[in-house]
Amino acid sequence: MMSLIILLAVVVAAGAILSVQAAINGRLGETVGVLRSSLLTFVVGAVLTGLLIVFFEPAHATSLLDVPKWQLSGALFGVVYMMVMVGAVPRVGTAVATVAVIVGQLGMGMLIDNFGWLGNPAIELSGSRVLAMVLLGLALVFMYRSSSRVAG
Repeated sequence: MMSLIILLAVVVAAGAILSVQAAINGRLGETVGVLRSSLLTFVVGAVLTGLLIVFFEPAHATSLLDVPKWQLSGALFGVVYMMVMVGAVPRVGTAVATVAVIVGQLGMGMLIDNFGWLGNPAIELSGSRVLAMVLLGLALVFMYRSSSRVAG
């Protein structure tokens, strides 16, 4: 149980880091452009990940060239996310953009869980999950409205 709590704390921290990244990249994107900002993020990320692989990744029986090709498509989604956030944060703010992303993540996550898509275990859609989605959608509406009043 304790390891699960630690894992969830690390995931929450990673979410916090994504908001910091979005705010920084939004400012950078305004200065140098969305594509250049995204390129910098992916180049630095690729170099850092490459170093982590060289020094820490244990050997695996399967290589990236051997996996089903649909599994490689996840890398493309990261590019879409980065470019959208770099463009959105300066316009709607970090909090609203982040909550909007979370609404999308939660909605798609619930569909993936419910139907067991992409080889994941099926987790039935429950009333509490739907309620969480509705409440998060309301949070997005309230946050957007309050930030648009300040900007306007």
